[in-house]
Amino acid sequence: MLETRSTIRLPRTPQAVVFDMDGLLFDTETLARDAMMRTAPDFGYEMPVSLYLDMIGLPGDATRSVLRQHFGEAFDADKFWDRAAAHFEMLVATELRLKPGVAELVGLLEEMGLRFAIATSSRHDDVQRNLGALALIDRFPTVVAYGDYARGKPHPDPFLTAAKRLAVAPEFCLALEDSHNGVRSATSAGMMTVMVPDLLPPTEDVRAICVGIANSLHDVSEALKATQRQADDAPRSPS
Repeated sequence: MLETRSTIRLPRTPQAVVFDMDGLLFDTETLARDAMMRTAPDFGYEMPVSLYLDMIGLPGDATRSVLRQHFGEAFDADKFWDRAAAHFEMLVATELRLKPGVAELVGLLEEMGLRFAIATSSRHDDVQRNLGALALIDRFPTVVAYGDYARGKPHPDPFLTAAKRLAVAPEFCLALEDSHNGVRSATSAGMMTVMVPDLLPPTEDVRAICVGIANSLHDVSEALKATQRQADDAPRSPS
């Protein structure tokens, strides 16, 4: 993906940060893509990359619906999903990696005393597996995953649930997302949203609703430091 200059303008100092998981914390979207594309020929189909991209950020039931719309109602989406999941688990076991800047940003949030959480379309078991594999499980005590909300992304429910659990108003939460559906979910919840693109480049309509586009989570760390410096340097009213 072509790297461009990061543009992040936080309108206020965040009191909490809400992370997506797949493609944002962990480099799992490429693994899921490869698993699905390997599985499709077993069912007599070829999966175009564009179809996978349409499903990024969607919960499982919505993904199955997209598959049926593309391949036809007779397509056994549940069987396909199970077989693709088995391929995915094998890839995760050997190829799971953190996205650039995760360790730096988590450390910075802990240093700044900011609360943070995960809001994902994945299952709790998947979250715990990923966090455990890379020694992060104790650093993310607040996780909102599939089953914790009524409607998945692009609806606001996952992010509203995260804000409630963090006890921080949505407008004071910074949301970090890599997908278009995730950006729509976070902004409709009222959060300041930064897109950190993974497989999907930002579209003009997505850019319009973000407070910034980052090349990596390193850029988010820099934006938070800059916002903190501005808050520290702001003149204080006389008591």
